[in-house]
Amino acid sequence: MLSHDSLKELEAIARKAGDAIMKIYDAPDFAERIKVQTKGDDSPLTQADLAAHEVIKAELRKLTEQELAALPQLSEESANIDWQERQQWETYWLIDPLDGTKEFIKRNGEFTVNIALIHHGQPIAGVVYAPATQTMYSADEKLGAFKNGQTIKARQDAKAETLKIVGSRSHASPDTQAYLDQLDKPYEMVPMGSSLKLCLVAESTAHLYPRLGPTSEWDTAAAHAVAVAAGAEVVTTDGEPLTYNQKESLLNPYFIVS
Repeated sequence: MLSHDSLKELEAIARKAGDAIMKIYDAPDFAERIKVQTKGDDSPLTQADLAAHEVIKAELRKLTEQELAALPQLSEESANIDWQERQQWETYWLIDPLDGTKEFIKRNGEFTVNIALIHHGQPIAGVVYAPATQTMYSADEKLGAFKNGQTIKARQDAKAETLKIVGSRSHASPDTQAYLDQLDKPYEMVPMGSSLKLCLVAESTAHLYPRLGPTSEWDTAAAHAVAVAAGAEVVTTDGEPLTYNQKESLLNPYFIVS
């Protein structure tokens, strides 16, 4: 778990990474500067992803608490760490320097910087920063969950006549639609990009986020920490807690946030 001061340091790192992203996002020659590349899984990669990655990698090494500064780092932009090494980790940083690269390219503001602290397979702390709106979600399992410094809670709303379901703006899934068709209440969709979807459940803006499509562990870990610290539940479709670094593959199973 993090101290209050360490959580503030983590927020500052996310803001610094967000500043690096926004220098490119706000550039007059944005279209020329981003130079989109395609990674092995066909997902896009821009200079903003790499710039944020370098900031976070360096700044985590400067954390005041030496035990935190010395922890291993697993980032989307440096994920080629052998499973034989990873499986020895009890505690580590899991990072997505720019989650929602497609939203970044579309310039709709729905992208985030994600930094999570994983301990024994569970996200125990994390920050999710949306630099385009300067919105900061942060959490620690003992300190609670916050949005721009104010406590947030995932509150049950049993009297709701219509469920608010948050879903991906860029990754529609036939499996998700099949799940929605089985709900016993009417619903309205709240489209959102990046890890902000989990945060909407954490702050009670949405009731439910079914993710029945592909994600990687770095996509979800930081917002997972926020959701759980706010009182939400993040489980697989089998009802088991969503876990991290428990297998060679870094792909998540399908999961539900409620």
